[in-house]
Amino acid sequence: MKSMTGYGRARMTISDREITVEIRSVNHRYLDVTVKAPRIYGFLDEAAKSAIGKWIARGKVDIYISIDASDAGDETIVLNKRILENYLDLLHEIRDTYSLTDDISVMSMAKLPDVFTAEKQEADAEEIKRDVLTVLSAAAEDYAAMREREGEKMREDILNRRETILGLVSQVEARSPKAVEEYRAKLTARMNEVLSDTTIDPQRILAEAAIYADRTAVDEETVRLRSHMQQLQLMADDTHPTGRKLDFLVQEMNREANTIGSKANDMELAKIVVDLKAEIEKIREQVQNIE
Repeated sequence: MKSMTGYGRARMTISDREITVEIRSVNHRYLDVTVKAPRIYGFLDEAAKSAIGKWIARGKVDIYISIDASDAGDETIVLNKRILENYLDLLHEIRDTYSLTDDISVMSMAKLPDVFTAEKQEADAEEIKRDVLTVLSAAAEDYAAMREREGEKMREDILNRRETILGLVSQVEARSPKAVEEYRAKLTARMNEVLSDTTIDPQRILAEAAIYADRTAVDEETVRLRSHMQQLQLMADDTHPTGRKLDFLVQEMNREANTIGSKANDMELAKIVVDLKAEIEKIREQVQNIE
C-alpha cells in the first residue's frame, strides 16, 4: 500500500553538469504528470513522464529539473576570419597611404575587438537526457521510499479501524435480537394497559413481534459487512495499487451501514450505527490518498 503523496530529491554532477531533480505528488483520480525544466531542455518532458510512470500509477506529479552547465566546458573560442581580414586590409591601407612601418603582429591583432568570439557548442541532447534520467531515478527511489512509509502508516490505521468495525458489527448482531425481545415486551405491556379487561391473544403478540423483527432484521447487512472486511484485509495485503478498489469497497460499506441505520428502530442500535459510520468515514478519508 502506497500513498499518492510523496517527495523525493536527488542532485548529481555528471559530465560537468550539476543536475537536480525534485519529485512532488498529491492525490489525484488519474496519473497527471507535469515536468518543469528550463525551456532549452524541453526535449526532457516526454522522457521524464515515461520514466516516472514506472514508479507511480495514480496521482498528480510535478517533476522539477534544474541543470547548471556553467562548468560543462561546452564553450569554444572561434577565430572570426572575416573581421580579421577586414582589419588587415584597413591596416595595410593605413600603412601604404601614410608610409608607416609595418609592425603588425599576432598579439596586436589578437587584441582587436571581435577577432575572437566564444561560441556555445551544441549540447548532446541524448547525453543530457541519459544523465537527467539517472538523477531522476535516484530521486524516484527517495520518493518511493517516502510513499511506502506513508502507505504503511495508512495501512495500519485502516486495519485498526477494520477491527473496530468488526467489533461494532458484533454489537449490532448481539443487539438486534434483544431489540426485538424488548419490542415484544413493550407491546405486551402496552396492550395489557389498553385492554386490561380483555384477554390478549398471545399469537397476536407473536405475529406483531415477527413483523417487527422482519422489518428491522439486519442479518444480510452484517454478513455483507463482514465480507467487506475480508476484502479490506486482502486489499491491504495486495502489492498492487488498490486505491480505486478500496474507494468502491468503502462506498459499499457505507451503503450497508446506512441500511442498518434506516432499519434501527432502537436507540442503542442507532448509537452503534453512528460509531460504525464514523469509522467508515475515517477509512474513506485515508483511501482518498492511496494509490
